[in-house]
Amino acid sequence: MRVLLSNLAIVALLATPAAALAAQTATGTVKSFSAHDMSLTLSDGTTYILPKGFKDPGLKAGEKVSVSWDMVGKKHEAHAVKILQ
Repeated sequence: MRVLLSNLAIVALLATPAAALAAQTATGTVKSFSAHDMSLTLSDGTTYILPKGFKDPGLKAGEKVSVSWDMVGKKHEAHAVKILQ
């Protein structure tokens, strides 16, 4: 029984960081988009840094979008931005 509980504790400990590193998703309305600065700001004030090579799908103020992102340091780094209908 102890061996089983020990193994379960180890598995739980190892799985925790992986869950913490999973990308998050936010949905909102575009307040501003800057291809020059590679940034996207939503109406809630959150600014996302866009990845190198980001292909602009036609972002403009007022568009409703879904952003897949991770927190890196104190910055929100976007992986993908999708315009919602």
